[in-house]
Amino acid sequence: MKISRSSGLLLHITSLPGKYGVGTLGKEAYDFIDLLKQGSQKYWQILPINPVSPVLGFCPYSSISSFAGNPILISLETLQQKDWIHDDILSSLHVEFHNDFVDFDRVFLKKMKLLFISFENFKQYSDEKLKKSFNGFCEANKYWLDDYAIFSTISSYNNSNNWLAWDKEIRFRNPEAIKKWGEKLKIEIEFQKFLQFVFFYQWKELKKYANKNGVKIIGDLPIYVSFDSADTWSNPNIFQLDKKRYKSIAVSGVPPDYFSKTGQMWGNPLYDWFENNGLKNETIMWWQKRFKHIFGMVDIVRIDHFRGFESYWSIPSKEKTAVNGKWMKGPGVEFFKRLEDKLGDLPLIAEDLGNITCEVEQLRDDLNLPGMKILQFAFDFNKKNPYLPHNFKTKNCIVYTGTHDNNTTNGWFYGSEIDENTREYIIKYLGAENRDEFHWKLIRIALSSVADLTIFPVQDILGYGEKFRMNNPASSANNWRWKLTPGKLNKYVIKKLKDMCELYNRA
Repeated sequence: MKISRSSGLLLHITSLPGKYGVGTLGKEAYDFIDLLKQGSQKYWQILPINPVSPVLGFCPYSSISSFAGNPILISLETLQQKDWIHDDILSSLHVEFHNDFVDFDRVFLKKMKLLFISFENFKQYSDEKLKKSFNGFCEANKYWLDDYAIFSTISSYNNSNNWLAWDKEIRFRNPEAIKKWGEKLKIEIEFQKFLQFVFFYQWKELKKYANKNGVKIIGDLPIYVSFDSADTWSNPNIFQLDKKRYKSIAVSGVPPDYFSKTGQMWGNPLYDWFENNGLKNETIMWWQKRFKHIFGMVDIVRIDHFRGFESYWSIPSKEKTAVNGKWMKGPGVEFFKRLEDKLGDLPLIAEDLGNITCEVEQLRDDLNLPGMKILQFAFDFNKKNPYLPHNFKTKNCIVYTGTHDNNTTNGWFYGSEIDENTREYIIKYLGAENRDEFHWKLIRIALSSVADLTIFPVQDILGYGEKFRMNNPASSANNWRWKLTPGKLNKYVIKKLKDMCELYNRA
């Protein structure tokens, strides 16, 4: 994969200024692509777009499926154009859209009711051609759709994604039990398939529009899946589970680091990578399907927690924190070679942040993958800090002011995360005369670097403070909810970014 010198923006779809409380694949997404084009931005980076769970705070990295799309992103206005939702019904969705934060619980409940009405209208009024298209979609995606549809339906029926608490027969996927539940909840299962049909149609049209306008989409692939997911329920043999009870033997996380003194205990099931002194074929085949699926949706894939493929932090499931875990060997370069043999070129970005070893860097370089440079990590008074632009050893990298896990640039600089001495050091390094509009100063140094690609969170383009950060890894409350309000990201802001991109040969 070759990335020419260019620039892009990071904005999750839920953060678009959607008319009905949350960003969608509708008009607001097309308007954002138009703004990217006006600002000479070649890339739009998003967060994972899979279904999310209210129990886990609607975190996009904790999904009930790594294949399905998130129904909350479906545009109701687009469905309205197909006469599947009528004006009077849509007007009943009274959700304040000028708010800076998404009320996911409220939006989800109201939106799912309207989507079910749309499903009923689809069944009653669609012509044979459209119904044939729906059936074709279901057949083409049968390898994941059937399991996802019944999993999500039974989860709703039991009011729980925790499949270990389900009846024994369905927990262990007894064929007769699956058939019984399939007949009992036939309409609800078909509804779930309809939601995926609509989502992927709207997504396909949006991506086509982006590519037509010179914008490539960078997707995000979490390395792990949730235990309470269709992935784990339908593929228990590829995970490190107790084969009698299907409980996790060990779980995922990272050791103590910049974000947490006790590390992070994510709790995802770990993959069963090896058998008979080699890679486990069943696990590799599942990953091949996963990569093929996401490569059909986006142009480039950012692998979250890339280092886990070289070695991963294994935490005994009985532990309360991540401190007492240990590093275990991952599948390494052979894994990616097997993927290349099956899928061809792998347009990937390695999220190589955190506790990175020489072995992880070697794996990244052997695969010729661009890594990530985060400017907020650069200023620790170490002149050899690899995140300082003068220390970039290659242009095959992507420089960010910060990621979705960081504070906003202004929140970081003007807030309590750094002290006065650090602020003075940063201003001196940047050669700035003052501290005004600090976000543009950091953006400028990123654009002027040798990195092939620069990516900026939209909050940093707008100069927003800490209140509007997307996620705080040290806290589980009020994350992922920030949303643009209409008119904030306008042509004047975009023109300033475009002018800087032209100055540094990124337009």
